Amino acid sequence: MRAMGYSVITPVRNEAAHLTCLGRVMAAQRRLPERWVVVDTGSTDATLEVAEQLAAQNPWIAIERLPVGPVALRGGPVVRAFHFGLESVPASSEVVVKLDADTSFEDDYFDRLVRAFEEDEALGIAGGSGYEQQSDGRWRQRHGTGFEVWGASRAYRRACLEAILPLEERMGWDTMDLVAATVRGWSTRAVPGLAFRHHRVEGERSPSRYQDYVSQGEANHYMGYRPLYLLGKTLFRSVRDPLAVGIATGYVRSALRRSPRCGDLAVRAYIRDQQRLSHLHLRVGESLRPRGVLETQN
Repeated sequence: MRAMGYSVITPVRNEAAHLTCLGRVMAAQRRLPERWVVVDTGSTDATLEVAEQLAAQNPWIAIERLPVGPVALRGGPVVRAFHFGLESVPASSEVVVKLDADTSFEDDYFDRLVRAFEEDEALGIAGGSGYEQQSDGRWRQRHGTGFEVWGASRAYRRACLEAILPLEERMGWDTMDLVAATVRGWSTRAVPGLAFRHHRVEGERSPSRYQDYVSQGEANHYMGYRPLYLLGKTLFRSVRDPLAVGIATGYVRSALRRSPRCGDLAVRAYIRDQQRLSHLHLRVGESLRPRGVLETQN
């Protein structure tokens, strides 16, 4: 089995505290990256100072500053930073990882993740299972329906990534890239037993929880969701959080405005196919499956 090199790209904005923790975690990895590219997108705290200290201690860390451009759609700055960071990834890296700054994991994380690509030539995108801390202090697995590879820690085989670039610079990019890889013949999956911790509640930076749901609905419209599936998703989420009605609001608003849809027709067709009534039992089963709990903490 041939060993593969990998590089990591981490978009950051006001992540000084998280980046300090992640720096320790990265330096402790059994298999170090060829390059860790930290891309700053306009921090106003000590993020750049922390990054510079890390780079001074580790020659495999590079710092890039992405010029602040016009206001982008939610999710856009992260993808734009990833695209920008790709320019600093050495050609020898056959695996490229997009990694959020607010994550942590064990010291064998990347060794196991890259090994999955070494063992499976058809694997295009992979990652670990994400865990979020609950009010009782326990770390519980986060999951939803459909694809299992969360965008907070996502590794691409270089050949697969090049086939699906550019990624969509908007919310929903981390579904559309998985679908794009799938329709092009690559497999995508979470590596069994491989876990990472996500230290910020998803959507925390949104103006409000309701607005976060509205943004989800707008992204679902862009991806071509079936209206009945979108309604079912909204009702299912609303049972636990009444503010989830914002999903339908965002979807309907986008439809009335005749907002653009994803231009990749194969991606839209695949998403709609997975939302047929004949597949509904699969989606329900994925939503109701028990979530794991981590026994140890970093």
